[in-house]
Amino acid sequence: MKIIFYTAGGTIDKIYFDAKSQYQVGEPVLEEILRDGNVTFEFESKVILQKDSLDLTDEDRDRIYTAIDNDPGRHIILTHGTDTMVTTARHLQTIKGKVVVLTGSMSPARFKSSDASFNIACAVGAVQTLGEGIYIVMNGRVFHPDNVVKNVEKSIFEEIH
Repeated sequence: MKIIFYTAGGTIDKIYFDAKSQYQVGEPVLEEILRDGNVTFEFESKVILQKDSLDLTDEDRDRIYTAIDNDPGRHIILTHGTDTMVTTARHLQTIKGKVVVLTGSMSPARFKSSDASFNIACAVGAVQTLGEGIYIVMNGRVFHPDNVVKNVEKSIFEEIH
């Protein structure tokens, strides 16, 4: 089974610019995380966007949709910023014949205490075992896009009851 990874930017790829005292989306860190994890599955990594998710437009979401829908792969993981991850996941729900998992992180992957590696690892397990559909994997849980919200105060994703 080959897993296709797409990156759209977000906190997971952010880097800190000391002189500017702010974060900016940098180059994707996905391949480094997979290499450090000593993975043995076949994968391919592709960049769609390198944006903060708060800056994503409907046109950007259409671009993500088209890339994933047109990809011949069945098992796809999209790294994405957490602020609008749910919006993008809902936008992708009409894609058929694929298992698509969106994940990201609450702090940049380059930080030692980041949740990025854990979330990617959970997404890898999820994309290999879930049935066709669109999912969000964060905080060790799998969510359906219609039943999840980001709790900004707690820095976690929660199921909507």
